[in-house]
Amino acid sequence: MWAKVVFMSGNRSSLRQRLLTLSPARKRLLQVAVDVPLIWLALWLAFYVRLDDARLIQPFTSHVWLFLAAPAVALPLFIRLGMYRAVMRRLGNAALLTITKAVTLSALLLALLVFLRGITGGVIPPAVIFNYWLLSLLLIGGLRIAMRQYFTGDWYNLRSRSYKSHAGLPKVAIYGAGLAGNQLAHALSMGRARRPVAFIDDDPQLAHRVIAGLPVYPPSLLERILKETGAEEVLLAIPSASRARRREILNMLQSYPLAVRSMPDIADLASGRVKVEDLKDVDIADLLGRDPVAPKTELLERCIRGQMVMVTGAGGSIGAELCRQILDGEPTVLILFDHSEFNLYSIQLELEQRIRQANLPVQLVATLGSVRYPVRMLEVMQSWKVDTVYHAAAYKHVPMVEHNVAEGVLNNTLGTLYAAQSALRAGVRNFVLISTDKAVRPTNVMGSTKRMAELVLQGLAHEASVALYGEPGLPAQPNRTRFIMVRFGNVLGSSGSVIPLFREQLKRGGPITVTHPEMTRYFMTIPEAAQLVIQAGSMGESGDVFVLDMGEPVKIAQLAEKMVHLSGLTVRSAENPNGDIDIEFCGLRPGEKLYEELLIGDNVLPTEHPMIMRANEACMPWEELKALMVEMVQAIRVDDYPHVRELLCRIVSGYTPDANVDWLHCQDEVNEPAAPEVRRAAMLVSGNRP
Repeated sequence: MWAKVVFMSGNRSSLRQRLLTLSPARKRLLQVAVDVPLIWLALWLAFYVRLDDARLIQPFTSHVWLFLAAPAVALPLFIRLGMYRAVMRRLGNAALLTITKAVTLSALLLALLVFLRGITGGVIPPAVIFNYWLLSLLLIGGLRIAMRQYFTGDWYNLRSRSYKSHAGLPKVAIYGAGLAGNQLAHALSMGRARRPVAFIDDDPQLAHRVIAGLPVYPPSLLERILKETGAEEVLLAIPSASRARRREILNMLQSYPLAVRSMPDIADLASGRVKVEDLKDVDIADLLGRDPVAPKTELLERCIRGQMVMVTGAGGSIGAELCRQILDGEPTVLILFDHSEFNLYSIQLELEQRIRQANLPVQLVATLGSVRYPVRMLEVMQSWKVDTVYHAAAYKHVPMVEHNVAEGVLNNTLGTLYAAQSALRAGVRNFVLISTDKAVRPTNVMGSTKRMAELVLQGLAHEASVALYGEPGLPAQPNRTRFIMVRFGNVLGSSGSVIPLFREQLKRGGPITVTHPEMTRYFMTIPEAAQLVIQAGSMGESGDVFVLDMGEPVKIAQLAEKMVHLSGLTVRSAENPNGDIDIEFCGLRPGEKLYEELLIGDNVLPTEHPMIMRANEACMPWEELKALMVEMVQAIRVDDYPHVRELLCRIVSGYTPDANVDWLHCQDEVNEPAAPEVRRAAMLVSGNRP
C-alpha cells in the first residue's frame, strides 16, 4: 500500500512538472478548454437548484441557445480582463478580484440576453442567473485556487501534509502582517528553508486574527508566541518603518532568545537583484535608530552635474560610495584614481554595470596611480581638465599607521599636499578632503597626519598666490581652487571597522574582542556619510572645515552585546556562565582613545543643511607650515623618527602621543618615484623617547 502511495505521488509530481513546462499558449488553451465545461456545469446546476428536476433542463433543445451563449459571452470577457495571463502558482488577491469581476460581468450580460429573449418568449427563471453567477464563482475561482495549491504545496498528499512537510525546518515569526509580510510568508511557504508559524503586528485590530493561515499576535505577547509556536527566528517585514521604530523593535526583541533577520531592501527587490525570500542580517544602522535626513538635490549636484569629477582612493570604502553617489549626479566624466589594482577593478566593474543598466551619459576613467607622485596627479588633472576632486585616499587603520609613521606622513599628509598643489596648478575649482574625528586632539599618528592634511589645505586656502612646496623653480601659482574639509567619525561596515570583525567572530563562535568596556565611538552609514560629504563640499568658502552631525555616541561593548542577542545567542558572563559567546576586553590598541571628538574648539556655526556644521578653527600660515614640512620630510629621509614625533607635537595642536608605543618605520620614497638610494627597510625606535 505504501509503495502504491509513493508511486501515485511520483506520478502526480511528474504530471505537475509536465504542466509547468507547457508553453504559455498551450497553458492558456488548456484553461479555456477547462472553463467551457465549467461554465456549462455551472449553468446546468443553476437550473437544477432552481427546478429540482433534471428532466426540465434541456441543454440540447429549448435551452441550447443559453448553453451556447454562456461561454460565448464569458470567454471574451475572461480574455479581455487578463484571466488567462495570470500565473496559476502565483495567483494572488488581485487575480481573484479579476475573476470575480469577469464572472459578474458575464452573468450580467447573460441576464441581459435572457431578458431580451424573454420579450419574444421562452421565459427563464431569474433565480437561474443568480445561481449561475454564484456557481461560476465557486467552480472557476475555486479551481484556480486549488491549482495554485497543487503547484505550490503537497496538500493533496495525505502522508505529507503541508505542515508536516515543513517539520524540522526553523520556525519563524514574521514581524509585520502587511503586504511585505504576506509576500514573505508566501515565499517561505513555497521554499524549504524556513517555516512561518505566526505574524507579529503593532496594529491592535489585527491581533488574534488569522492572515494567510497564520495567527497574528501583538508584540506584548512575545513570550506566549515562543511557547505556542516554538519560533526560533523573527523576520522583519516592515520596510516603511523608520529607523527609530526599528530600533525600538530590536531593543524589545534582544531580550528574547531569537535570531533576527530582515527582508531585503525595496530598491533591491525592485531591481530584481534579490528575491523576497533572500533574507539578510539586521542592518546595524537600525540599532543606532537615527533616520537620515533627505539630501538636498541642489547641493548634491552643484559640483558634479555636467562636470569632470575625480575621486582619489576610489576603491576604498568611502571612495567607492562617493563614486556611486557621484554617478547618480551624472558628471560628464568620473575619474577613479587608486593605487590598488584590485580595488580599482572592482569599483570600475560595478559602476560600468550601473551605467549600462541606467543608460547614464557618464564616461568612466579608471586610473592607476598614487597620490604620493605629484607628476602623475598633475598629469591626470590637467589632461581631463578636472573641475572637482574628492580626496579620500588615506591610510586609516590607527594601530597600523602608529607603527608605520613614515608611511602615514607620506601618504596622508604629503599625499594630500601633492593632490592639493596639483589641483591648484591644474585650475581645479573644488577640492574636498575627507577628514576624520581622529584629527581632533589626536593621540595617534593617523589622526595627527590627517590634522596636518587639514592644515595644509587651510594654509593654501588663505594664499592668493602660492609658492609651491618642493617646486623651487616654479613661480608662485595663482590660487583659483576652493579647498574644503569634511570631518566625521566612524562609518558602519567600512574596511577595518568593528562591525565586520564582530560578525566574523560571531560566525566562528566567539569570542568577540572589545578593547575597553568604556570605548565609545560615533557611527554613521557609508551612504549617508558620502551624501553629506558631497553636500558639504558644495557649501562654504575656501578653508572651511565642516563637521557632520554623527548623532549620539555608541558604546562598542553594548553594540557587541546587541549583535550577539540579535543573532539568537546569549553572552557568557559571571551572571550567565552557560551563555554562548564570550566578550573579551583586550585593552586599548596603540594610539587609541576611549572617546573621539569632532571639534577642536567650541565655535561651531550652522549651515543650510541641518546635519552639517561649520567649525571655526585655528590654522597655520602657509610659509611656516611649508618650512616645517620640509624639515619633517628630511627627518624621515634620515630615519630620525624622534624628531618626526617632535614636529608632529609642534604642528598639531593637542597632539599627545601614546608614550608606550614603539614605532616600526618602513622607509619609502619621498617626493619622487626614484629615490637616490635605498635605505634600511625597517627601524624600531622606542616610543618613550621625546
